[in-house]
Amino acid sequence: MKFSQGHRAVAGLVLILIAVVIAMVSWSGGRDDIAKEMKHEPQITVYFNDTGKKRSMGLEQYLQGVVAGEMFPDWPVEAYGAQAIFARSFTLALIAEGGLQGKYGADISTDIEEAQAYNPSAITPEIKQAVENTRGQVLTYEDRYVKGWFHAYSGGVTTSAKEGLNYQDQEPPYIKSVDLGENEYTPEDVRSWEVKYTLAELRELLADAGINVGEIQDLKITKRGPTERITEIQVTGSEGTGTIHGADFRIAVDSTRMRSTLVTGWDVAEGVLTIKGTGYGHGVGLSQWDAFKMAKEGKSPQEIASAFFEGVEIKKLYD
Repeated sequence: MKFSQGHRAVAGLVLILIAVVIAMVSWSGGRDDIAKEMKHEPQITVYFNDTGKKRSMGLEQYLQGVVAGEMFPDWPVEAYGAQAIFARSFTLALIAEGGLQGKYGADISTDIEEAQAYNPSAITPEIKQAVENTRGQVLTYEDRYVKGWFHAYSGGVTTSAKEGLNYQDQEPPYIKSVDLGENEYTPEDVRSWEVKYTLAELRELLADAGINVGEIQDLKITKRGPTERITEIQVTGSEGTGTIHGADFRIAVDSTRMRSTLVTGWDVAEGVLTIKGTGYGHGVGLSQWDAFKMAKEGKSPQEIASAFFEGVEIKKLYD
């Protein structure tokens, strides 16, 4: 069957509309992530990894412990508030996807690798005030929960989920790279760091991540993303070669040692890999030390939280 130009145009338009709908559905993770108003504060179940026990509590009580675990005790209330908005968004987005029910029969855990830091013993009156001041407020995009990713320090520029986290799903449309510039408040060991690994040590660490190439002989950065974060490393060994995303490499070698993938120096010599870099964390979403700076500049929690994503809206879901 032959189509006229008009029919082709209509068919093309239909295909475009279908693609748009598919894209809108695919980034969201389903329909359960609609941010609806609630009559009451949600009660959530928290799995405590150190004891193996579960406990139910109000979301706001949980968030106090998260903010205390994620930030220092002498920070501006406005920075705490921005962190609370992000952590609330992160938590509700995770629960909307099923949380950790399949693993623990709980909504969330206290494991920082699975969810967020949690330290109720460090809660201060200022943290309580900040959480209360932002009570019920979440980041949304087209009425859906935003994945409230956050990290310690951006190194001056935030990044996409794919570059910073090796995120496997479609890039959320609200993610953007934000050029934040210099930050005089950032500690020196976060602004500039160095770490060393022996090649023998790396062989064991990378084997756990599925890189089994025998005795490691060399490691090279083969790809970087738009913000210059490492996105691919080639590992050469006595039994072949393998590649690994920079974000996965960082986790494999201990993310508290290799503080970010925003690497400024990489050298293999005499059986040792020396890495130099800037920033702390994956670089996606809210940068805590940059939130600190914004708070010092007089910005509100809502202004701070909105600065790290594009096209987002802060909604209050419950009183």
